[in-house]
Amino acid sequence: MMTIHQMRIFVMVYQNRNITKAAQRLNMTQPAVSRSIAELEAFYKVRLFERINHRIQPTELAGRVYAQAMQIVDSFNQMEKGLKHWDEEGTLRIGASITLGNFLLPDLVARFRKTRPNLTVKVSIANASRIEQDLLEGKLDVAMVEGVADEEHLHKETFSKDHLVPIFPVGHPLLTKPRLLLEELKAEPILLRESGSAGRTFLDHIFAIHEMHVEPLWESTSTQALIKAVAKGIGISFLPEWLVEDAVGNGLIATHPLADEPLLREHYLVWHKDKYLTPATTEFLDLCRTVKLR
Repeated sequence: MMTIHQMRIFVMVYQNRNITKAAQRLNMTQPAVSRSIAELEAFYKVRLFERINHRIQPTELAGRVYAQAMQIVDSFNQMEKGLKHWDEEGTLRIGASITLGNFLLPDLVARFRKTRPNLTVKVSIANASRIEQDLLEGKLDVAMVEGVADEEHLHKETFSKDHLVPIFPVGHPLLTKPRLLLEELKAEPILLRESGSAGRTFLDHIFAIHEMHVEPLWESTSTQALIKAVAKGIGISFLPEWLVEDAVGNGLIATHPLADEPLLREHYLVWHKDKYLTPATTEFLDLCRTVKLR
């Protein structure tokens, strides 16, 4: 049976009409090339080349075989090229929880694409619970989330931290207090991220520790919507400090540190424990590890 290696030898001999030249271009010995052609002829009981006066001449059958062999060899070469360069020209599927996906991931992907211009980067932004499920189902290669459940099949690694702060409408009475406690906020109308989001899960955990039962007046998937609602005096909220800096600096909202609860949380890089990390994936993870947030 003809192998792809024998087919390549046959094509090279046919094109060069010379065993020695074909051997040189294939980086093989002349006897090895001659033996390969002889094995093909013996196996199929055909004559592919006539040997006349120490020269070879393709037979009519060889011409027919060559036309098909070229298509097969070319197709195989393209497939092999794809295998060798799949990590440069394939697809990296990245997931992110909503806040990190909207405010942190775009810059990271833009920087990553400069070093991997031929790689397709597909991004999925959803709440943390959806991202974790997609990782478990193999729909994503890697993800970044603000919090992650203790799922035994997922590997998680801290790559940055941030500090949540309470935000208030400008002029809110609580802003005048020299020492503000979390307990003092439970009577306020509270605006929060939606259930299932990393930020909401984190805050629900903090409220439970302090035995606070909080029923949010608003729930939103948009942090910007929460900032605008607070600015309009609808209620108070809790958001990452780095995310509200501009709004605070522009005088749209105000913040006040809590004396009893720092509200520090970690951000994670997450992937399935059975996932093979390609060089491109590893490169993206290394890029994420350079992130520094307050």
